[in-house]
Amino acid sequence: MAQAAAGTASASTATAVDPNTPVLVTELDKPPSGYRRTARQVERIALGDSRVQRELRRHRDLQAYEYTKGPGRWQVSWFTPLPRQKELMQAYVDDVRGVVTEVWTGFQVAWTMARGYPGAFGRQVNALYIWIPMCLAFVLPFLPVGRRRAGVRGLRAWLRRPTLLHLDLLVLLGFSISLAFFNHAQIGLSVPLAYPFLLYLLARMVLLGFGRGRPRAPLRVLFSTGWLLVALVFLVGFRVGLNIANSNVIDVGYAGVIGADKILHGQDLYGGWPHDNAQGDTYGPVNYLVYVPFRAVFGWSGSWDDLPAAHAAAIAFDLLTLFGLYFLGRLIRGPSMGVVLAYAWASYPFTLYALTSNSNDSLVALLVVVALLVARRGPVARGVVGAFAGLTKFAPLALAPLLARGAQPWPVRLRSIVWFTGAFLLTAVALMLPVLVGGSGVLRAFWHDTIAYQSARGSPFSIWGLWGGLGVVQHLVQGAAVALALAVAVVPRRRGLVEVAALGAAVLIALQLGVDHWFYLYIPWFFPLVMAAVLCAQPGGGGGLDGGAPPGEPDAVRAPLMAGGRRLAVAP
Repeated sequence: MAQAAAGTASASTATAVDPNTPVLVTELDKPPSGYRRTARQVERIALGDSRVQRELRRHRDLQAYEYTKGPGRWQVSWFTPLPRQKELMQAYVDDVRGVVTEVWTGFQVAWTMARGYPGAFGRQVNALYIWIPMCLAFVLPFLPVGRRRAGVRGLRAWLRRPTLLHLDLLVLLGFSISLAFFNHAQIGLSVPLAYPFLLYLLARMVLLGFGRGRPRAPLRVLFSTGWLLVALVFLVGFRVGLNIANSNVIDVGYAGVIGADKILHGQDLYGGWPHDNAQGDTYGPVNYLVYVPFRAVFGWSGSWDDLPAAHAAAIAFDLLTLFGLYFLGRLIRGPSMGVVLAYAWASYPFTLYALTSNSNDSLVALLVVVALLVARRGPVARGVVGAFAGLTKFAPLALAPLLARGAQPWPVRLRSIVWFTGAFLLTAVALMLPVLVGGSGVLRAFWHDTIAYQSARGSPFSIWGLWGGLGVVQHLVQGAAVALALAVAVVPRRRGLVEVAALGAAVLIALQLGVDHWFYLYIPWFFPLVMAAVLCAQPGGGGGLDGGAPPGEPDAVRAPLMAGGRRLAVAP
């Protein structure tokens, strides 16, 4: 759930009125207070626009209504006739200049986030002077170049052949093409353009999960670990500074603050939310519980203001994910790989996009990373972390079969499955206490506002909702995603953390391919697992730090990381 509009409301007492809320004008020939023009004059101005005329030629029976929409702005809406009125077109008219400023039809009438309003998500991060340098920073350490030597042979040695890793990095950046069309309100192009990249990553992760497509040479980076650390510190400072100085809180982050406020005041967590975020209770209870300390420290005014608690929470999720990736890389290949994975997170533009939108999606990434960190530990740890991840935004529940086995070889002892299941269920019950102790009414509200709402939700931000008529295909995709999530509990028979990361990413991507509502903020869910898989995979019998041991062998096998043609020392 994400939308660009922002209003003001109080979660516990009265609800403030959003000054941009449309107010129906019933006196057609009298200017409303504070306005120059009458509703009839505004309608005539709107009818003079060629875009409005073109739509009205297609729908001749529409009825117009005029609204004031904030200071100096009018909204003219055209509806189908009674009894089933449906809004088919909106036009905005400037009261002072008497000109039409915007005309929206189709999905963009109901979905303001589809209109390409500048900075609706992340504000300045969408600027090319920020986005393009971030893309370059992401790929720079992995460019296929080495130490320059004199002569033709030296040139050949300097310009090395690109590998599959470089294609992986370009695909991860390829979502930028789709985002560019989205930012220009071209959802007819932005939506389908995301799917080729998702499909490539799905295939790549499945192959890596089964030990295929591994690199044949050590990972080479252009810079030493020390220089990467310097760049990492700079990137972290830039990200935090941009969040504080130029970012916005979308409804997702606002929902976290409202839910935390409800918990602190002993109110029912689900149901009775303020009108400007009425569907904010669509997430799991963990999402709201983790916002409690930030709400307690930074407070909340009761309205959709700057929400410092949401900013602090988003920064904390981002930094904790970065540290989690460092420890994950250290666990698999040592400190140098930890720095490389942390750098990848800090330089990837879509993680910055989530941070400057102050959403809760980095929290999902954090819990997914923690789940991978405990994948080789006991079933109780895996069960606890799996329940926390699943009851945040529900999608990670699909990882439960994968975590039930973890990185153990098949077959798994029945005792291990029992302990995992018990830990998972007990943790889930404990986390659901805010719902369970509220009685049947809260439980009904929880079901209605989470599972039922998400399953019945329509959205133009997937090919299923945008194009329509693909219900059978969508059900097949969803069935395949469920089958994959179950299958990875059994196959492959031998696997290490690299394979678990790849399979986890494949499950999350497959799940996203079948949902009605997909958005760019979901990319950070699988990004850490993708990077851990592609950077930490290695061929059997040698390879580099970016590689893993062959399937089933200990991931702690150490191999050299190459920096500019020099071998970097890697601590065990």
